[in-house]
Amino acid sequence: MTVEPGARALGRPGPNKGERPGGRWVAALSLANLGVWVGWFGPLQLLLARQAEHFAPDHKASTLALVTGMGAAVSMVANPVFGALSDRTTARVGRRIPWVVAGGAGGVAGLLILAWAPGVAVMTAGWCLVQLALNASFAALTAAVPDQVPPRRRGMVGGWLGVSQVGGILVGTALATAAGGVGAGYVVCAAFSLLAVVPYAAMRRDTRLLSADQAAFQWREFISGFWIDPRRFPDFGWAWLTRFLMNLSYSISTMYLLYYLTDAVRYEGDADTGVLILTALDAVTLLGTVVISGIWSDRTGRRKVFVVWSGLVISAATLLLAVWQTWTGAVVASLILGVGYGVYTSVDFALLTAVLPSATDRGRDLGLINIANALPQVLAPAIAAPVVTHLGGYGVLYALAGVIGVGGSLLVGRIRGVG
Repeated sequence: MTVEPGARALGRPGPNKGERPGGRWVAALSLANLGVWVGWFGPLQLLLARQAEHFAPDHKASTLALVTGMGAAVSMVANPVFGALSDRTTARVGRRIPWVVAGGAGGVAGLLILAWAPGVAVMTAGWCLVQLALNASFAALTAAVPDQVPPRRRGMVGGWLGVSQVGGILVGTALATAAGGVGAGYVVCAAFSLLAVVPYAAMRRDTRLLSADQAAFQWREFISGFWIDPRRFPDFGWAWLTRFLMNLSYSISTMYLLYYLTDAVRYEGDADTGVLILTALDAVTLLGTVVISGIWSDRTGRRKVFVVWSGLVISAATLLLAVWQTWTGAVVASLILGVGYGVYTSVDFALLTAVLPSATDRGRDLGLINIANALPQVLAPAIAAPVVTHLGGYGVLYALAGVIGVGGSLLVGRIRGVG
């Protein structure tokens, strides 16, 4: 069977022990990932909130919660499902590229629906389509790393993916702001997301699964595969739990930052500007550590020590917000938070790729890991609201987030198969 240029016949996929990933491929992968995050965070940071206010000015908070909650639910299901489907794809161009392209096109369609949505129902449908489609792209892009990058280089690649994640948040917010309107903001984000996929797809570097090596599809086996018994794969189970706890701590820390500034810090300026300043400071220190720490981890061959200490640094920043409720304290905490999360983002990704249960189901398994990223965004408001209202306010909330983060850091020690 002829193999397309750039695609490597996979047969039965195994751990990648191949060559160092080329700089052009890493750049194209990071750009495509940047496009996904722009498609998500242009709406999440600004456009959906403005649209909810336009459609339901008296119920904007509950409307926004409904739309984003529905989207998060779709995301948690879509990521592992599309990851599993990409594992089984036998297209000539490879397993992952078709889903990257199709997901990017679907994401553009969803953003354009949002741009011309006449009401909340269509707005909700559009956002759910965006989450559905872009999770297809994200699942395939994430799985391409263990497919094509040898373990000793994954910290570096994880670092560049972390850069594209932070860059996507900043670029998405900037595009949504500069567009001059909600509809125009969605169109600009859609155009950027689509163009960002082109270089990655054009390189046609992918792994192929030959039809002869694909087992007959069975629904029962497909569905049952989404349960990975932590007793059989304890490292995967502990890695999932620690990532969930760290993301829950981070979500609690950042989601209520606006209200923290207004109600606890009593910030004298515009609170929106204050949040933007703190977010920018966080991003600066994150970008300063995310790639360097990934490369350092690759060179030392150690992962857990970086993840444990970065988690403790994140927790320290969160606890600082609990006890030092001033603008200066918030600035210092944001700088520390960025340092910790930069190290954590790159090295924990490399650690996760080393504990996947099956080389043939990397897309599915990484999709299940990504539930640990999405689920905290749903749970954080449910936890935070009663704590702030009835159990002691923001000091208790941020102390709780710090304790959760410490727990997540310490449990990394239970992972035995990674140094």
